[in-house]
Amino acid sequence: MQLAKNVIDIGLSTNNLEPMLRFWQQDAGIRFDHVQPIRRGQKQYRHDAHGSVIKLNHHVEPLPDAAPSGYRELLIARDGVGAPRRMVDPDGNGVCLVPPGHDGVTGIAVAVAVRDLAAHCRFYGDILGFAGQSWSGGPAFRLGGSLLLLAEDHAATIDPVRQARGWRYITLQVADIDAVHDALRARGVREGLAPSTLGEVARISMILDPDGNWIELSRRASVVGSLSGHPGA
Repeated sequence: MQLAKNVIDIGLSTNNLEPMLRFWQQDAGIRFDHVQPIRRGQKQYRHDAHGSVIKLNHHVEPLPDAAPSGYRELLIARDGVGAPRRMVDPDGNGVCLVPPGHDGVTGIAVAVAVRDLAAHCRFYGDILGFAGQSWSGGPAFRLGGSLLLLAEDHAATIDPVRQARGWRYITLQVADIDAVHDALRARGVREGLAPSTLGEVARISMILDPDGNWIELSRRASVVGSLSGHPGA
């Protein structure tokens, strides 16, 4: 898979806006970029970390209690950090500031708990086509300048709920979203959401990894320059 942006993004959902903004902007030191209205009752507070967008989705309506997704911790490389510094935000989401280069992290990395390492290595390597490497906890995959760090956990959630508190999805920016989505479906990848267009902002779809974790594919106008020429745009 060819990425249109050389880093990945990650999204979390919350009802707890002000404490979360204070944590991410002050304690974690992530730069706020802008607010993106998503739909009535939901706004996305977009923060930048080495070009990756940390998407804090605030929902007015109460989010359900649900099992965590496989996305367990966000690691962020930070100059001046001498050793890994683990924190949790007000909702209990894990974040770790690390020295640049720690476990290969130069931008962001996402630690993912998976039930079957072999299945996920086939998914990210053979099907999605990303380069494998290793980290101190096991196999990893480099998605542009970002990393996914895989760790086996036989109790990891199967088919986690997308609209619930916590880390819920990662985003890959791709140019020809419809072709990529269809090609992955043809290879047996499960569909989470068929391609759809969000006004003039982006065309998106969702696929699922072997455990059912959500992966957003996005053709965002601000990344590729235009949505024209694609179905539904």
